[in-house]
Amino acid sequence: MSLHPSVAAVRLPVRAGLADLAAGEVVAVACSGGPDSVALASAAVFEGHKRGLRVVGVTVDHGLQDGSADQADRVVRLLAALGVDETLTARVAVDPGSGMGPEAAAREARYAVLEQVATHLGAVRVLLGHTLDDQAETVLLGLARGSGGRSLRGMRPGFGVFARPLLGVRRDDTVTACQVEGLEVWDDPHNHDPGYTRVRVRRRVLPVLEDELGPGVAEALARTAEQLRDDTALLEELADGLLDRARREGGLDVATLAGAPPALRHRVLHRAVLEAGSPAAEVTRGHVLEVDRLLVDWRGQRWIDLPGPRRAARRDGLLVVGPA
Repeated sequence: MSLHPSVAAVRLPVRAGLADLAAGEVVAVACSGGPDSVALASAAVFEGHKRGLRVVGVTVDHGLQDGSADQADRVVRLLAALGVDETLTARVAVDPGSGMGPEAAAREARYAVLEQVATHLGAVRVLLGHTLDDQAETVLLGLARGSGGRSLRGMRPGFGVFARPLLGVRRDDTVTACQVEGLEVWDDPHNHDPGYTRVRVRRRVLPVLEDELGPGVAEALARTAEQLRDDTALLEELADGLLDRARREGGLDVATLAGAPPALRHRVLHRAVLEAGSPAAEVTRGHVLEVDRLLVDWRGQRWIDLPGPRRAARRDGLLVVGPA
């Protein structure tokens, strides 16, 4: 009996993503109970066990909805039925006063606890269920916010212990794969709440683009992210070198930075502001450009106020960023 195309579409990238691991190593799969992560967990068990890997299913309870603990228990039972070697539930507290918004705060808390889980398990990889559709939504949101290349490159296929093997797989395939395999999935009510920007992009904006521009918009957005990722990686590497050359005791050398191309200089300044303690979610391009004026449009400005609160100033040939 031939394998259903949607099941194959999910299993093939998972197989490739596990190909470099040795028998006996531990792989964790983050699973919310939705079709993307359930399809991923099923594929990880199938492909991982063929390679002799130990597969652990992990669900994170954010505590943001009534009954979230019960839902976490249902996911644990589903993961056990899929055949994972171990299940684990991690509960996190999402800080509503962090200034990041509920989605970003939940994401930060989730990644932090998954890193702790990986360390606890000795996992060499943590698989995440983001799909091509998630990537397209991320790029579109970056475009709408004018976030620049760093956001337009979208989600990375891998970083640290994390890997996203399904970034080239459509959500339709993960849904169909679960249906074909008879897997019961959870329809998260947050995925229908128009109060979330990503939900509006998913349910209103992308369908309009597909209707008006023709099919393939999601794939085109994902390709854009892939192309920009290589370019951005090179710029980040060059910016690292510039930052190292500009570092001096007490600040950054103005002459070194002022002579650099804006694409590198702005990256270095953004990094310097974050290193000084400004919250990443509050630092805008406008802040970076104002700090840049201290280098290339110096007219005796006293300082630039930054989130944090922090302050950037020019003193004795150095750019100094620190507490206000």
